[in-house]
Amino acid sequence: MRKYHVNGVQVKALAERVQYYDTDGKLVTESFKDYTRKTMIKEFASLDEFTKRWNQAERKQAIIDELAQVGILWEALEQEVGQEMDPFDMICHVVYDQPPLTRKERAENVKKRNYFTKYGETAQQVLENLLDKYADDGVQEVENIRVLKVAPFTELGSMKEILEKGFGGKPQYLQAVSELEAEIYNNIAI
Repeated sequence: MRKYHVNGVQVKALAERVQYYDTDGKLVTESFKDYTRKTMIKEFASLDEFTKRWNQAERKQAIIDELAQVGILWEALEQEVGQEMDPFDMICHVVYDQPPLTRKERAENVKKRNYFTKYGETAQQVLENLLDKYADDGVQEVENIRVLKVAPFTELGSMKEILEKGFGGKPQYLQAVSELEAEIYNNIAI
């Protein structure tokens, strides 16, 4: 049994159920999916509202963190729904009954659209590596510029060399990452 604290209230994950005390002090037991659905609906009444906020966010990690603060238990959700899914797809599937895509499926969709051809060779390789990182580890890795300090990026040069030679500077790199994220979530159904 795992225990979490959400807004100062202890929440226990029991298999596929959660238990917590409501504001009246009554013990509430409900399915994890119902708990997630109820928590999300307080924040985003519709799929349209959620996808607009997700797409407008400069950093997806900020939304993931915000949702954790209001009660979304990401670790428990991954255990129940699947670790191959992006946080966006987990929410769309559990809360709004959308068919989920895995991170690998999203990455493959970007590759099929030949998105990288507008960039030079180094930038293409960096963005392809970022897309592979996304497929393996999630959007958090794409948004973290420090990823350029580890393999396979180090094979392309230092972080400074990658930013300058591949993209023309850090602002252009950050813009390319933002565009890559837009491509990843391009096929969001509203």
